[in-house]
Amino acid sequence: MNMWEIFVAIVLGLVEGLTEFAPVSSTGHMIIVDDLWLNSKELFGSEVANAFKVVIQLGSILAVVVLFWGRFMDLLGLKKLKGTSAGNGAKLNLLQVFVGLLPAGVFGLLFEDYIDDNLFTIKTVIVGLFLGAFLMIAADKFHPKLTAETVDQITYKQALGVGLIQCLSLWPGFSRSGSTISGGVLLGMSYRAASDFTFIMAVPIMAGASLLKIVKYWDSFTPEVLPFFIAGFISAFIFALFCIRFFLILINKVKLTPFAIYRIVLAVILLFIIW
Repeated sequence: MNMWEIFVAIVLGLVEGLTEFAPVSSTGHMIIVDDLWLNSKELFGSEVANAFKVVIQLGSILAVVVLFWGRFMDLLGLKKLKGTSAGNGAKLNLLQVFVGLLPAGVFGLLFEDYIDDNLFTIKTVIVGLFLGAFLMIAADKFHPKLTAETVDQITYKQALGVGLIQCLSLWPGFSRSGSTISGGVLLGMSYRAASDFTFIMAVPIMAGASLLKIVKYWDSFTPEVLPFFIAGFISAFIFALFCIRFFLILINKVKLTPFAIYRIVLAVILLFIIW
């Protein structure tokens, strides 16, 4: 294992950690950085490169689990989290999370092979960056009256609505957090409530998708590539930990439009690069 390989692992982990939970599309940035610069497929082959991207995603998932540990323990009934009641005794429960996960989970299973084989290109990422930006601007401009200030005030109808909008994130470049936060705001959630719900939903859906891909790429987990995987995992975990904390403070102040502008600028730059 040489220094360049470790460098590639750390940089890709950094990209994953910084972008997975920001509404800018981690998949899009991963394709951009890897395909246009690092070319991790040339190091160990495409199978190992694909397996590596699953491993660093698990690093980001672990960061969410650490930051929302109390909430997850409360959802599982293992520990009561103080201050979670919505005032009328209601609070977020596992069924609401399941309702939010179901649509994208079903669509993801049905179209996984097609998405993997046809949509992971820079051109499709550009389309996703543009369309996701317009959705985010729409959320800032046209959001209705606030009905869910905190995640504990979310209704089943809102959870399902967010779940349906999350299906858009199956298109690379659209962004899971960008679609779900925008959808939540358009359905009457506060930016913080929509963000919290997004991060909580991310753990089971990302863990499930990662497990399926680990099984698919199991033969790629060989001793010689373990340092590459470990470096990427640690990098993604550390940077995701800081990014999530910062984003949750930032989102209520700046809303979604600055992220949308960044996405549009990035998409335009990519258009010039490939054409």
